[in-house]
Amino acid sequence: MNIRPLQRWELSYITEIDVSEEGDRIYRNVEGRLVAEAESWHRPHWDVEECQRRIAGFTAELDRGDAVLGAFDGDRLVGVASLRYRLTADMAQLVSLHISQSYRRRGVATALTDEIFRLAKASGAYRIYVSATPSGSALGFYRHKGFELAEQVNEELFALEPEDIHMIKELA
Repeated sequence: MNIRPLQRWELSYITEIDVSEEGDRIYRNVEGRLVAEAESWHRPHWDVEECQRRIAGFTAELDRGDAVLGAFDGDRLVGVASLRYRLTADMAQLVSLHISQSYRRRGVATALTDEIFRLAKASGAYRIYVSATPSGSALGFYRHKGFELAEQVNEELFALEPEDIHMIKELA
């Protein structure tokens, strides 16, 4: 597995990532506690329109001077993560993390996030923020990586994704 910054011309490779996932439970932050609720959900593979939207978002991140990393298995892009270096003066943001379905639970997400943490810390950030999909797999991963529920959410990000679980990790 090769983790490295994506070049602009490689952003179109995100069409190779199969983000599809489904589950029968979601989580909500209720007064500082994660509460599971029975709810069937399905996230489909990104269609052409969604891929174009994602590519535009990653391009904007690169234009801001932020980082977009790819995980490659040979020439195939199997995961992507992006970092906003400055959400606040001392906090970075893990903007996105997507792993192709057939590569999940194989260390790809760990390799990508470890590099994101390294870059954030090297830039002077003391903490990193994530707005996580409220699925058990996403929350289990982030908690395993040391994220905790945000005592105070970022209002701008919360307004964009109120259903997400907002979490913060101290960068040691």
